[in-house]
Amino acid sequence: MRILKGDYMEIINVLIETVVCSGAPGKEARFKRMLEARQAFKRRQSGCLAAWMAQSTDGQGLFLVHSVFQNKMSWKRISKLIAEKLDTKDGGLEGVFGGPPLVGMFESPLDALNIADVTEIE
Repeated sequence: MRILKGDYMEIINVLIETVVCSGAPGKEARFKRMLEARQAFKRRQSGCLAAWMAQSTDGQGLFLVHSVFQNKMSWKRISKLIAEKLDTKDGGLEGVFGGPPLVGMFESPLDALNIADVTEIE
């Protein structure tokens, strides 16, 4: 998204969290449900612009989890809410991971993502 500020356009950057992970043997279905619940929870929070996940096509139970946040503060606040509200109820993802997840945090101009229905951020 570009916002006109005086005589120049300001590029608004967003924070993208990318996680590649898999469920532990015998816990794949529960793992998937927990990931889905967390992505749905994120989407309901102010400051999360998009959250989705995809499962590998080879049947190996590998997941790609993406979340786009307005800024680092939003990411921290929503992550804290997940720990307080979901992890305390279901024990968190650590017990169902099939191994250590690969996590990356990236910054991108919002307009480069072409996310529908995101027209303005606060």
